[in-house]
Amino acid sequence: MTRRFEDKVMVVTGAAQGIGRRVAERAAVDGAKVLIVDRSPARKEVVKAIRAAGGTADAISVNLETWVGCDKAMQKAVDLWGGIDILVNNVGGTIWAKPFEHYEPQQIDAEVRRSLFPTLYCCRAAIQRMLPRESGVIVNVSSIATRGLNRVPYAAAKGGVNAITASLAWEVAERGIRVVATAPGGTEAPPRVVPRNPNAAEEQREDWYKTIVDQTIQSSFMKRYGTLDEQAGPILFLASDDASYITGVTVPVGGGDLG
Repeated sequence: MTRRFEDKVMVVTGAAQGIGRRVAERAAVDGAKVLIVDRSPARKEVVKAIRAAGGTADAISVNLETWVGCDKAMQKAVDLWGGIDILVNNVGGTIWAKPFEHYEPQQIDAEVRRSLFPTLYCCRAAIQRMLPRESGVIVNVSSIATRGLNRVPYAAAKGGVNAITASLAWEVAERGIRVVATAPGGTEAPPRVVPRNPNAAEEQREDWYKTIVDQTIQSSFMKRYGTLDEQAGPILFLASDDASYITGVTVPVGGGDLG
């Protein structure tokens, strides 16, 4: 079995659950030293599971919606293992699902902070460490929902992620760094350990959320949600040397839905 990330240092944000956790676990099996960046206490369980399977992992809890938090996370990887080879920016996700006219201004701000700034700041913090070495890969996790219903602020944030990917890739390509992204569609995952919106039961209208589910399935040629492995696989491919001539693009992973 090829260990395609042997001796590589990989930072995975939002890795305590869902897609991020699956990416971290599979990368560790392939030899990566993985830093789990997540505020959920479940980050400790992921580290324990990776180590129990013979892998190398550590964790840090920071606020990735701030520059200070992102910079601290990247420095942690450097302090542990000497550098950063791969960054997977996985933090983000819809907090509310509703027609745009029902969003409060503070909710719009919260959606953008959650799904844009962690990627923007972490990219900046990572390239600061990658450029002197003239090597590195950043994989941003965007979303098919840049074209979708009842999530306009989230769509705007993930559209920004796509723009970061293309523009930053162009800036750093000749200096040895690749920047790519995937755009996941609907994904089946276990219930979140820490919900994005703890008041969802009171705040979320069922019919508004059902609109998202129905639209996601209908927009997919395969008429289903994907699995965690179907999302982690493309992320890890883009992070690997097998994708060494791919940069500046966002790859849709939505069963045919191009977003």
